Amino acid sequence: MKDRKYIYENDRKTPVRKEVDVLVVGGGPSGITAAMAAVEDGLNVTLIESRSFLGGNMTIGLPVLGFLGQKGNQIIKGLPQKFIDRLKTIDGASEHRPCPLHMSITLVEPEAVKNVALEMLLEYGVDVQLYTHFADSIVENGDIKGVFIESKARREALLSKVVIDCSGDADVAFRAGVPCEKGNEKGGMQPPTLMFCMAGVDTEFLRKNIADHSRTYLTDFIPAEYFGQNHQFIVVGLREVMEKAREAGLTLNTERTIIITGLRKGEVWINMSSVHGVDGTKPEDLTWGEVKGRQQIKDIQQYLIEYVPGFEKAYFTKMAPFLGIRETRRIVGKYVMDREDVLNCRRFEDAIAVASYPLDLHHPEDGGCTLTWCGDCYDIPYSSLIPQKIENLIVAGRAISSTHEAMSAIRVMAPCMAMGEAAGRAAKLSIRKGVKPSELPVELVQNELLDSGAYLNQKTKKI
Repeated sequence: MKDRKYIYENDRKTPVRKEVDVLVVGGGPSGITAAMAAVEDGLNVTLIESRSFLGGNMTIGLPVLGFLGQKGNQIIKGLPQKFIDRLKTIDGASEHRPCPLHMSITLVEPEAVKNVALEMLLEYGVDVQLYTHFADSIVENGDIKGVFIESKARREALLSKVVIDCSGDADVAFRAGVPCEKGNEKGGMQPPTLMFCMAGVDTEFLRKNIADHSRTYLTDFIPAEYFGQNHQFIVVGLREVMEKAREAGLTLNTERTIIITGLRKGEVWINMSSVHGVDGTKPEDLTWGEVKGRQQIKDIQQYLIEYVPGFEKAYFTKMAPFLGIRETRRIVGKYVMDREDVLNCRRFEDAIAVASYPLDLHHPEDGGCTLTWCGDCYDIPYSSLIPQKIENLIVAGRAISSTHEAMSAIRVMAPCMAMGEAAGRAAKLSIRKGVKPSELPVELVQNELLDSGAYLNQKTKKI
């Protein structure tokens, strides 16, 4: 039957593909560690991912931010560190390098991430299902029972005792009926970026020019001495140089030049396109974002080649496989992290991860960006991973329960990986103990995290 606005489908029976202990939806940074943590002592764990590869935002040319704290100590360890260590064995990752602006950067090679993530999950015994799209949540009497999936095969169901939403967009939680929020008080969300890669860049010439001519190539918060000491680096700034390019007629949609050196000689990734007004949960917006991002990159490349030292012989090599989304939905959970929790370096009794990345707001209305540091590190509470209204569901990654401002700090990849590990261990323990994740004594999660090498502000195990 058909009317002007809806198609009414006939009742249908959907086959169950599989019943598992833990289902992880999303194969990005948090999903990878969630699946590894959940499967460790023999549970049946499935991870579904809509793309043909794992790794999420680790595959688009971004460095991993947040392994080190503002005092230089390592605050993300455990499974996230094991993943980086595995990448290092094939020259797929750098050391954790202190950075005056971002606390630390860890360079990763996107293609290495894809391979290592898949290898590790298969070695751990995770059932990985690629090309598999989450379609809807299956909820009975306030408990999530699994999800509907869509693929080339058909619509099917995956049933699970616990579901971990690592979609980045709270897709599972939203479809299950969990209250969610988007953006700031006006609904404005941080704009996405379409990353791209250039080769043939003389990064040593660039580095020395910034170090020796800092008045010309002024960087934001990063002293010239940093570039004198680091052969692999991130550039943020060059505002005056960009203004000259604008005066010459080029269109640049951000206030700052952001250049990230790759692990391969002469390769850099560029984080400068900015598409405002994109809602990353709407396909029409994502499509428009891809179009606008690609259009913006033409002038960005010309600017780099004509105005930035070391780019004289540079050339385009590849585009990121998808838009880098900074913000979409956030769940409303048992506790909502806010700006003051971050800036006051708050400690929580139910802490399951530690972060130190600053409030990093790319303005929804213009091309500006504001960073605010707390001076040390802060906790991420377990209660922010547990949604309201729906049981047997845990959320990890940027979609946890937080305000628009707090999310700007916890959204980077290292904290998301730490949240994923905590979510996976909590899911496993809740099944082993026969309780819902919301009822699980958090001390059990904390003790297992500590036993597994994770870092918490609690120095000793809780008995």
